[in-house]
Amino acid sequence: MMEAKKKEHLKLEKNSGLYFAIGMTLILALVYTALEWKTFYSEPDWKITQNVLDVMEDDVPITVHYMKPPPPPVAPTVIEIAPDDPEIIESVIETTDPNQDTEILEPTAINLEEVEEDITVIIDLIDEVPIFPGCEDATDKKACFQKMMTKHVNRNIRYPDLAMELDIEGRVSTQFIIGKDGTIENVKMRGPHQVLEKEAARIIAKLPKMTPGKHKGKNAKVVFSMPITFKMQ
Repeated sequence: MMEAKKKEHLKLEKNSGLYFAIGMTLILALVYTALEWKTFYSEPDWKITQNVLDVMEDDVPITVHYMKPPPPPVAPTVIEIAPDDPEIIESVIETTDPNQDTEILEPTAINLEEVEEDITVIIDLIDEVPIFPGCEDATDKKACFQKMMTKHVNRNIRYPDLAMELDIEGRVSTQFIIGKDGTIENVKMRGPHQVLEKEAARIIAKLPKMTPGKHKGKNAKVVFSMPITFKMQ
């Protein structure tokens, strides 16, 4: 049996790789051409017209012209003739400025009232201490003043009943001024309880009128401080 023989130049499988490459190249070229293909459409006339209208609406403003009405006619002015005024007599205003004919008055005596200055000095710095009644003839009037103040307190002090009931005791610091007329004024005090302060104020109020102290030859207010001690036996 005889076998069929194929010619070498007619064998398709011999160049199959080349044919496959050529086919793939053609397919890729067709795909690229299809993707890059551009189609241009002409714009219709109505769209162009609409764009022109839009530009006109934006750029051309609407202006309204207003005519101002004419002013109303002015009424004619009526001129009235006033009657003649009677004769006016002008008054002469004389000047008060001095001149050569002005009489110069002689100055009169001016009395200056001397205002006495209030001088307030503490008792340790006063030139002449106030004189307590009974110390007029004392050699050391300051020591006599201190002695008579202590005697006055001891003679007039009364221990308050309420302070005794509440067992209240302590020292009340008092300060007052012996005025220029010798009377007691501006009393201040500070103590442990109001009931003791009230009793101390009563004692100070009973002080007699004194001869006022003097400083630089003039009556002066004298500040005096004195503690009063309340102690139950």
